[in-house]
Amino acid sequence: MVFGWGKKKQEETPVEEIPQNKEISLEDVPKIISDLSTLRKSQTLSEINTLRNNTAPLIEELMKIGNVLEKDDLNMDDVDKHLAIIVVRGKKQVIDMIKKDVVSLPKISSFEDAEKLNSVLNLILKKVGDVLGRQTRVIHIFAKKYANQLKENLAVMNSNHSEIDNLLKNYDSTKSLSEETLDTIDQIKNLSKSRQEHSEKIDNITKNTIALDEKISAIQNDINEIKLSDNYKKYQNLKNTLDEYVNEKSKIKNQINTQFTKISRPLSRYEYASSLDKGQKSILSDLVSEPFDVLTAANKDSIIVILENIRKGISSGSISVKDIEKTYSQITETEESLDGFVHLVSEYHKNYQEMQNDLNSLIPKDLISLESDLAKNFSTLDESQLKSETFQSEIGEIDSKIPELISEIEQKLRRFSNTRYTILTS
Repeated sequence: MVFGWGKKKQEETPVEEIPQNKEISLEDVPKIISDLSTLRKSQTLSEINTLRNNTAPLIEELMKIGNVLEKDDLNMDDVDKHLAIIVVRGKKQVIDMIKKDVVSLPKISSFEDAEKLNSVLNLILKKVGDVLGRQTRVIHIFAKKYANQLKENLAVMNSNHSEIDNLLKNYDSTKSLSEETLDTIDQIKNLSKSRQEHSEKIDNITKNTIALDEKISAIQNDINEIKLSDNYKKYQNLKNTLDEYVNEKSKIKNQINTQFTKISRPLSRYEYASSLDKGQKSILSDLVSEPFDVLTAANKDSIIVILENIRKGISSGSISVKDIEKTYSQITETEESLDGFVHLVSEYHKNYQEMQNDLNSLIPKDLISLESDLAKNFSTLDESQLKSETFQSEIGEIDSKIPELISEIEQKLRRFSNTRYTILTS
């Protein structure tokens, strides 16, 4: 836009006020914010209303200039005909714009009115500026007596509009700051409530821990009494004997495995080549992997059938071995050893089961229950201690966060007021 505004008067730099210090509690902050917001709102509306009243006469002058300009022929009689047409057209555009777009300003009684005023004034200045910008030569050359007045009026109007717009923006910023501060207060309240709840939970856990310690101590005493009894000593001795007897199983297994390893090659080949029923296949598989598990009186006949079938397979050539005669001998040796192996396995299982039955009869019935209770109480104690540590850690985080939020509120209050507020915390 070419049509220029006049320069705004330079504002005097205000004397910086010495801030006052005031100590308050967190509960005081909402009222302080409310009071300061109300004061800021009142001041802002008052200042905007003053600017509106200072601008309204300038609007009326614009309307008057339009009426006077409409009746002024601008001495076009002495001007070139073609140029006169351009001037008259430009003059008409200016007059039409003033009649259509320059309107009276709304009165101010609320912020909604102030925002409407800002919008109306902005539109007037835009329309006037656009038309006068296009017709600047017409106005400055052929309507000089109007140009200066328009320029001065519009400069003041533009300055007033800028101030109104800034006042509204500042108040919006104040509202946002107020809402942020109140939200921060709510955060502090929620954190304080959470801290209180955590503290109560820690107290309850501490009380429960004392009770658990006492309960654990009582259970351990009961267990110790049982373990000092003659019956428990018999139980423990028999249990040690049973644990040692398990070694006998390893000896028997090694003896059996040594024998069946001699025929492991034909056994394995027969396992893949044979078409046995399900029961015999299971026995054959165990003879290859763990013969101890199937050497029973009930399986003896099936094992002999399998060994004889292997002998036949070697004879027919379906099962190949390096030394046929040696393999025959080892098969025969294995068959002759079956009764002894079955007896060893049977005796082992019989003795083991008798010892296990004796052990079960000696085991103190209360001991199992007490040891289970002891394990559960230790588990509960560990969980309680872990929860207590978690709550304590969260309390530590809250204790660090609240001072930060308090500091944020103090800084925001400083933007509200020249008073420097210090929030006291208990």
